[in-house]
Amino acid sequence: MSKEELRKKEYEDRPKEAEKEQTGQGDGSRQRRRGRGPSSILAPGEKPKNFRKAVMDTLSYMGGYKIAIIFVILISAVATIFETVGPKVMGRATTLLAQGVMNKIHGTGGIDFDAVAKVLMLTLALYFIGAFAQYIQALIMTNITQKIVYKMRRDISEKINRMPIGYFERVQTGEILSRITNDVDTLGQSLSQSISNFIWAIISMTGIVVVMLTINVTMTLIALLVIPFSALVMGLLIKVSQKHFAAQQKYLGIIDGQVEETFSGHLVVKAFNREEAMIEEFDRSNEKLYESAWKSQFLSGLMRPLMRIVSNLGYAAVAVAGGVFCVRGAIGVGDIQAFVQYVKNIGQPIQDIAQIMNQVQSMAAAAERVFEFLNEEEEVDAHGADTEMGEIKGEVEFIHVRFGYSKDQPVIKNFSAKVEPGQKIAIVGPTGAGKTTMVKLLMRFYDVDSGSIRIDGQDIRSFTRKELRDNFAMVLQDTWLFNGTIKENILYGREDATDEEVIAAAKAAKADHFIKTLPGGYDMMLNEDATNISEGQRQLLTIARAVLADKRLLILDEATSSVDTRTEEEIQKAMDALTEDRTSFIIAHRLSTIRNADLILVMDHGDIVEQGTHEELLARGGAYTELYNSQFEEV
Repeated sequence: MSKEELRKKEYEDRPKEAEKEQTGQGDGSRQRRRGRGPSSILAPGEKPKNFRKAVMDTLSYMGGYKIAIIFVILISAVATIFETVGPKVMGRATTLLAQGVMNKIHGTGGIDFDAVAKVLMLTLALYFIGAFAQYIQALIMTNITQKIVYKMRRDISEKINRMPIGYFERVQTGEILSRITNDVDTLGQSLSQSISNFIWAIISMTGIVVVMLTINVTMTLIALLVIPFSALVMGLLIKVSQKHFAAQQKYLGIIDGQVEETFSGHLVVKAFNREEAMIEEFDRSNEKLYESAWKSQFLSGLMRPLMRIVSNLGYAAVAVAGGVFCVRGAIGVGDIQAFVQYVKNIGQPIQDIAQIMNQVQSMAAAAERVFEFLNEEEEVDAHGADTEMGEIKGEVEFIHVRFGYSKDQPVIKNFSAKVEPGQKIAIVGPTGAGKTTMVKLLMRFYDVDSGSIRIDGQDIRSFTRKELRDNFAMVLQDTWLFNGTIKENILYGREDATDEEVIAAAKAAKADHFIKTLPGGYDMMLNEDATNISEGQRQLLTIARAVLADKRLLILDEATSSVDTRTEEEIQKAMDALTEDRTSFIIAHRLSTIRNADLILVMDHGDIVEQGTHEELLARGGAYTELYNSQFEEV
């Protein structure tokens, strides 16, 4: 099988693989890897599993606006009643004109223009009041839906901050953004249009039927025969279109993920000449979106003409019956005019309901994705996790820790170590040994499967995550800076710090010199990815942020990996000052940077294989010696 065929097969299998991941059947390594590269694009969505539940969840979410919605219903009822009565009143004017003409022909009188004028003025007043009520109803409903959309976006934003780290390692960033933007927008637009239109359609149809019954029962029954046929056509179209609306939302999320990842990794894409491959992959997703979008929109557009055909058949039947009744003298000419207008008008709410059903399909697909996210499991503390940490000493102990991202694939098997307050602990080992995983466990980004981690003798699970993390400062290999000034990025470590403390932290991190050479100095604005400064400079700023935070526990995960050797030596001096009297965990590949560590833990396959000082481990001639010598083989 060729590479192109393999790649095509992989793409076709992705929706199945994504479905496995969502049900917990997928490979754990695949889950952790998902969304980390420019070309890792998996299908993030699937068709609505429960249409009824999605609608009920939406209505439940709107519960806080019950009174306002009831008020909208009442105003809609008023508007509809006035508009519905209008044709019947107008029919009275037609009857007066017809009677006047007949009287004039027979020489018994003429047209009573005063009476006709009064009827016309009453009709005008009815339509004006109805239009004004509709305006008020639309104004209130738009306000309600925008408040719901605002609340939903706020809830999603707050939800993001309560989600566990594992979720973001499993789900694409573009997929999450799609739920905040595309799905919420779709939901908001559907709510704004469908609720008010549905209220109007139901009340209008009910009012029209009542008025028609007052004119002629037989003609009303003939007109109502249209409704079952309309419902049948509507039901068939909805059943067919539902899966296409779901697919449309699904592939919108896929494309958002592709665009976000491709743009964030555009340097890598260009470096490996993957532009054509990424375009091909995007085209495949775009083709799927195109297919689902045109099918859903075509079926949506087909609804109205089909309803019009059915409505016109009823219209013709009523016109014939009305002529017969008029000849027999059962109803007047004005009544026929009013009735025919009602038959024409009753088709409109039926068509609107058909259109609303299409909107509801789209809304349900979007709502299910939004509420699926809002109902995701959050990062919660165990019951009773309320122990006060207070002023900690910094003693840390790992006791038979076992952990795996997937339960059947442990990364840490049996890790035990004790760290005294103020010690500098280095964790080394080959890639995949579990070094960074230990840090994630220490910060409770994940909880251990068995064993325990203790700080000052207390299990860290007895503290809230917030209180635990308040005692840590971190410098990661992957630098993160936000769109803001350099000063604001350093202040992220401690927002109440003074300008003098910010400068002192920058000096300690050896960042003050290069900051002063930049245009604007500490007030220079960093762009979205901070690409207007070098990677090494970005790392210095994150170190300055940790210095400013001034915490008792410090984590340095490859903190000097992006700086040159000379700067590394300067930072090392700053690190020595920073880690003084603080319990520090240093993950390092450059073993030359951890020679002065109080204790070095050598990890391999999730276990500690050696521990001791730099000199002790070299004298032992084991795994650490092999690692150390491998870095100087070419010297």
